[in-house]
Amino acid sequence: MHIYQLSGRNMDVTDALRDYVEEKLTRLDRFSDQITEARVTLTVRDVRDAARRNRVEVQLNVPNGVIRAEEHHADMYAAIDRASDVLERQLRKFKTRYMKRRQDALPEPAPDLAAGDVPVIDDDVEDFQPEIVRQKRFDLRPMSPEDAVTQMEALGHDFFVFKNMDTGTCAVVYRRRDGNYGLIEPS
Repeated sequence: MHIYQLSGRNMDVTDALRDYVEEKLTRLDRFSDQITEARVTLTVRDVRDAARRNRVEVQLNVPNGVIRAEEHHADMYAAIDRASDVLERQLRKFKTRYMKRRQDALPEPAPDLAAGDVPVIDDDVEDFQPEIVRQKRFDLRPMSPEDAVTQMEALGHDFFVFKNMDTGTCAVVYRRRDGNYGLIEPS
């Protein structure tokens, strides 16, 4: 694997660190030889907790998705080791995971209003003022809903927005409470 981007925040990336990162990420090739790009950011932060002082962020671009890891440690080399281990697990899961349809899963039961299963309504709802605290932008890659679920699981998210390659529209897959997945598409 060729590291396309290795950068340091609040630190200079030494040749020893650069070689160590490349050595650790090269061993990931056995799990996915289709890594198209790798971005690694090493950060030294001024925090009281020494264990969170050094941060390693790695993003691997693979066909139809992204695999990401972020680790903290007092020692930068240990943080790189931990991030490499996380990426290895995620790549193994990404490469070997297959979608299985659960035939025996029961649908989510609807509340029985006749039996008194009425949802509780909180009177303080009027006082709640939601605000957007984070904003993200990303490219919508065309993929199948099954690939989108695989990406969602690899990233550890509860939902994933993608462009459905069959319909060409924006869609969302999400994890249901019963363990299955849902798909939301515009009509």
